[in-house]
Amino acid sequence: MAFGSAIGELVHATRRLRGAPGFTITVVGVLGLAIGALVSLFCVVNTVLLDPLPYAQPERLVYVAGSAPGSELPAEFGVAPEFYVQYHEQSRQLEDMALYDTGTSTLRTADRVERIRMGFTTFSLFSTLGAQPILGRLPVAADESRVVVLSHSLWSAWFGRDTGVLGRTVKASGKDRTVIGVMGPQFRFPSDDTMLWIPGTVEARDIDKPGDFGEGLVARMAPGATREGVARELTTLALRLPERFGGSPSYARTIEKHQAIVRPLDQQLLGAAARPLWILLAAAAIVLLIACANVANLMLVRVEGRHREMAMRRALGATRVELIRTQVAEILVVALAAGVLALALAAAALPAFLRAVPAGVPRLDEVGLDASSVLFTLAAAILAAVLCGILPAWRGSSPNLARLREGGRGMTRRSHWLRDGLVIAQTALALVLLIGSGLLVRSAYGLWHTDPGYDTEDVFTFQFAPDRPGLKTANDYARFDLAFLDRLAALPGVQSVGLVENVPLNEGTATMRVRSEGAERNGGDGVLLNYTFTAGDYFRTMRITLLEGRAFTADDHDQARGNVILSRGAADRLWPGQDALGRRIQREGQTAWETVVGVVDDVMQDSFRDSPQPLVYFPLADTTADGGRFVSSPAYVLRTARAETIAPEVRALVREVAPEAPMYRAFTLAGLSRDSMAELSFTLLTLGITAALSLLLGAIGLYGVLSYIVGERSREIGVRMALGARAAQVRRLVVVQGARVVGMGVGVGVIAALLFTRTLGSLLFGVQPVDPTTFALMGLTMIGVGWLASYLPARQASRLDPVESLRKE
Repeated sequence: MAFGSAIGELVHATRRLRGAPGFTITVVGVLGLAIGALVSLFCVVNTVLLDPLPYAQPERLVYVAGSAPGSELPAEFGVAPEFYVQYHEQSRQLEDMALYDTGTSTLRTADRVERIRMGFTTFSLFSTLGAQPILGRLPVAADESRVVVLSHSLWSAWFGRDTGVLGRTVKASGKDRTVIGVMGPQFRFPSDDTMLWIPGTVEARDIDKPGDFGEGLVARMAPGATREGVARELTTLALRLPERFGGSPSYARTIEKHQAIVRPLDQQLLGAAARPLWILLAAAAIVLLIACANVANLMLVRVEGRHREMAMRRALGATRVELIRTQVAEILVVALAAGVLALALAAAALPAFLRAVPAGVPRLDEVGLDASSVLFTLAAAILAAVLCGILPAWRGSSPNLARLREGGRGMTRRSHWLRDGLVIAQTALALVLLIGSGLLVRSAYGLWHTDPGYDTEDVFTFQFAPDRPGLKTANDYARFDLAFLDRLAALPGVQSVGLVENVPLNEGTATMRVRSEGAERNGGDGVLLNYTFTAGDYFRTMRITLLEGRAFTADDHDQARGNVILSRGAADRLWPGQDALGRRIQREGQTAWETVVGVVDDVMQDSFRDSPQPLVYFPLADTTADGGRFVSSPAYVLRTARAETIAPEVRALVREVAPEAPMYRAFTLAGLSRDSMAELSFTLLTLGITAALSLLLGAIGLYGVLSYIVGERSREIGVRMALGARAAQVRRLVVVQGARVVGMGVGVGVIAALLFTRTLGSLLFGVQPVDPTTFALMGLTMIGVGWLASYLPARQASRLDPVESLRKE
């Protein structure tokens, strides 16, 4: 009986809503848009952040890193191979573990060659993660890096999902290796773009130079172990490393300060993606709250308009529960219709939204509308119905029967405060999003106007890795690269060319310890500096300022005279306050001394957010190092006005000189610059859209309240004007009422924003979360919008005809 009664109420509510199409369309549209935005973001958050990792018992998987407060190393750094050996042999709280790293290298088959991202891991990676192949077997220690395991995407794209791929030989990272297994489509460790894995082993006998930090370590905790307990155990085990493996005095000092960092693996893999997505989901939820406040105000208008009807029903014996049920049925019908609209909007908007998400966010290809999305939409619609309808329904269930004699006109003081309170809430929430967007705008402006030490416009960069019998020594590669630079320089429109091992904004540089001649004040074992290799007109091409001395010449590369170039920061680290030109440096573990022939400006290597790194530039043929070091696949850089279109000509030239080597990592530096800001730009765009939407909804809400008040007070306004009140005085009366409400909303919004903006954290650049200028500007913007929303009904009030107003009464 109760079920039938409820269905009847919903049917009657639907009929009543059909009789008020303007109200119904407005409410369904406002709620549908807000719920649709929330559902779209929920789909992404649910798949990327909430779905568990596709590994066995993922709650026991952790990522292990290190820190050494007070050392020269970064605040957090990857482990070195000896850590893995020590932990693997002696940890009692870790059940299994694996060392891993990734990098791009060449994969060759009989009919295809490309540069792809590969994982270089210990064979224990798959057992640690609890992953099994869908084809073949997993590696074992006896394989000794002679095998590869393919990703599902590589197996599909290169081998057409041929089950006969097992046992086939491919050339991966310069060596022939046998395919032994294919992983399932969900196995993408550590990132979606990892195409294959080359497993190997790390033994204590392999450690000849401890302190080669930077590798990832994933581990499975033993049952009952905690991250805190694991961190304490690993910190203790690390203290014994110098005793077992030796190392330099600086390594020993680092280990003395070492503290193990243990965090959940999902937190590590998601990285910086989590914070922006949670912020955007919260912003969408705020928009829904604003929409609900707006709709609640519309519902109050509808309740006031039906006051006489409700009073008559109450007088005829209807209970408050029956009156509440009648109004709840209406908002429930509207909310469910809005939910259907929200699903349609989410389905349409989600593909475009996913295309705007920055690269690097995992599992985006799995995002879509599913059963959980439908359930979430239903829950959001029901919640919206409660938020929108409970106050109006309660208000409408207690009509003032005495007002039946007055024709039911006029708002009570309680109604005024309720409607004003909803507008205050809308204003406050809109201001929170507006301030957040303002802070991101200032951050983006600061990043775009940061001087990275080079010019990103009109620069094209690419790499390729020649593989031929004649290229064996450092001098062989140097002659090949210098000759190819000449070929590139001859291309039409090319102003200058150069090369570097690690192009800025695309690849980080390695570190080494460097000692200056006679620098006992540096502790005897030198300072830690970043380094790279360069040739040609690299500094002129990148427009990196040469502060003193000279750049490398062809002789520096071919004869390996032992010359180097320092960045200003490196020179200051080695010889504070002194001239570095002509002085000599020595690398840790080397016997040769190298002379500084030039000093250049510092550059931002990794991103515009980071401080410039102290950098040592070595010549291309670095034969002064014991055993010789060289670059087999440098990044070439070309300055040309045709940077966006020159790639086909460069690719043709690469095929001509090295048909066996694919061109890869082809970018414009301007594009890399945009990519480095992709996370901030995406968050700014999405938060900006939600802020604009909330601002519009807030303005509409205020306009609606004041317009209704003007209508309700038309008799009073008519009397005032009949008694001599001027139009300006009437406008002021309405505007002041709106300003009071907006002012209170701005005050509440500022307090709320003080809490919200702190969550922006690492997204901000060059501006504090509590920035007085941004708070003031956005507050004034909100007041300006409020004034405009107030002025329109105020102008309407000032144009009322007193005679007509009084005649209607």
